[in-house]
Amino acid sequence: MLKSMLSLSVTQKASDLHLSSGEAPCIRVNGQLKFLSEDKLSPVELEIELLNLLEQPQIDVLKKSGQIDLIYHLVEVGRFRVNIFYQQRGISAVFRIINHRIPTLSEINAPNIFKDLAVIESGIILVTGATGSGKTTTLASLIQYINSTVAKHIITLEDPIEYIYQNDKSLIQQCEVINFTSAIDSLLRQDPDIILLGELRNKHSIQAALTAAETGHLVFATLHTSSAIQTINRIIDVFEYGSRDFIRSQLSNSLKAIINQKLIPVENGRKALFEVLINTSAVSNLISEGKIKQIFSLMQNGQQYGMQVMPDC
Repeated sequence: MLKSMLSLSVTQKASDLHLSSGEAPCIRVNGQLKFLSEDKLSPVELEIELLNLLEQPQIDVLKKSGQIDLIYHLVEVGRFRVNIFYQQRGISAVFRIINHRIPTLSEINAPNIFKDLAVIESGIILVTGATGSGKTTTLASLIQYINSTVAKHIITLEDPIEYIYQNDKSLIQQCEVINFTSAIDSLLRQDPDIILLGELRNKHSIQAALTAAETGHLVFATLHTSSAIQTINRIIDVFEYGSRDFIRSQLSNSLKAIINQKLIPVENGRKALFEVLINTSAVSNLISEGKIKQIFSLMQNGQQYGMQVMPDC
């Protein structure tokens, strides 16, 4: 059952397959849900199928926390990022289809400034947007551009590993981790030039990322925020009030750019739209002074620096 539905999802060019106890399976195509059939999934049969994907330690985690993330590779079909979880009717799962080929920057409709950002020596670049907006793909395209153009030591910390890189001019080492904070501490002893993180989920991972950027590394990371301005506020607000002046100072010095993105439907699928904030000296001053709202006007008039606001659509 599972193999046939995953195969169909790939054939239909879906981004996700949803399996929910007591409901019909459905896929997401170009952002829209589409049911594959009217037949509802048996909670017992679905649980057997999904638990067969897991090792016993993973089953223990699922039973304890109610959810688990993993990567599933189905030969001749593809790789999938999977979240299995329990809900009111029983077990459910979402399979995110991972493209086996990393798209180029031009293929994701990236602005030219992305290539300039990719060759920065140190600092932090944040890729932000809603769930399913293509952040992971944008990061992969940036890393692959670096890999194909310069010799760098790139270490990724992912949970779980999604895109698989093949070394070209760079040495890329991908690590699957759960505790990003402790992993970053160890990683700094592994001589990286570039660090790619998953989502910055709390103040500890944010602090660790900023510290890594301050110590001469180029750091790429993601946040679930809806704009560049909201991203700055989210980073600052996650810290206690007494620490915010220090964080504003640290962010104003370390930040290089914020890329916010969303996907919109087009005739042949979906395409990405981007908002870009570049940390110029004027932007840096506003961050350190806490005048975050005034940054938007600099973005509107900052085309010469590669800045752009989100296009109307």
